[in-house]
Amino acid sequence: MQHAPQPEVHEQVAARMRALLVRAPLAVAFVDGDRFEIVSEHFNHLFGHGDETDLSGAPVRQVQVNDATHAALQERMGQAFAAGRPLDEEQEYVRRDGSRFWGRLTATPVHWEQPAGEAMWVVEDVTAARALRQQPTWVAKHDLLTELANRREFDRRLSDHVGSRRHEPVSLLFLDVDRFGEIIQGMGPEVADHFLAGLGRMLVTKVRASDLVARLEKDHFAVLLPDCDQHYAEIVAEKIRAAIAAYRLRWGLHRARVKASVGVVQLQPALETVDAALSAAMLACTEAKAAGGDCVRVFVSNGAFSELAGA
Repeated sequence: MQHAPQPEVHEQVAARMRALLVRAPLAVAFVDGDRFEIVSEHFNHLFGHGDETDLSGAPVRQVQVNDATHAALQERMGQAFAAGRPLDEEQEYVRRDGSRFWGRLTATPVHWEQPAGEAMWVVEDVTAARALRQQPTWVAKHDLLTELANRREFDRRLSDHVGSRRHEPVSLLFLDVDRFGEIIQGMGPEVADHFLAGLGRMLVTKVRASDLVARLEKDHFAVLLPDCDQHYAEIVAEKIRAAIAAYRLRWGLHRARVKASVGVVQLQPALETVDAALSAAMLACTEAKAAGGDCVRVFVSNGAFSELAGA
């Protein structure tokens, strides 16, 4: 026979949670009903509170712009939780002094089997990022879903290296997610979009700051590697392949794992145009897919012939 937890156990757990949130680098809050229960120190600071004031116990409406905005948020959150997915959106919020900022809210139920119960909020200040995204020059160069470079910007940057007489080696990767259509079919386009956005963020962490990661279309990505020869490009490609194979999509109640095929090419005189260079990387990727996926293939050119070699 199991005994109910003693009150002192609950208090001990709550004390540990409060101690953790004081040191948490994220703006995290636990919301029960329409009130903040426990908030992190960073969450308080984000909304203009400090040592003398605290949002713990305060109504959620306090950080909302108006009643209509608050009611609409509650409705969207309820719909998302009932559908088994988090709420992830940008919204304007109000600080204690009345100033406003744009925050990205990610909210999830603490217990998915009780979607109407306690929820966890994570809020990130995206005011500066939002202003940047609204600039015409940014929009022209970036993919709106992943915020990576788009096809147009990738082609422009690649054109700086194709046909260049500079002596440093430059390599190119083309990446295609294996059986990505199964995610869309099984989980829907919204979950697939969140997967692609997360995958894009992960790819950036696997390359240097001087490299360029782009989403060309759908589930096709490319990486431009300046000052990188074929040998090191293969190493980067294998690291990316392994990272994708280990990557897990967790979005509410949805879980997925995928793998990817990667094509590698080092720029060379025979590849005289952007299209030729990109086509060579795509051809190597196609060969990787034909080999069963989840692998790397390298485009090799030697005079009048081309062949595909395994990485």
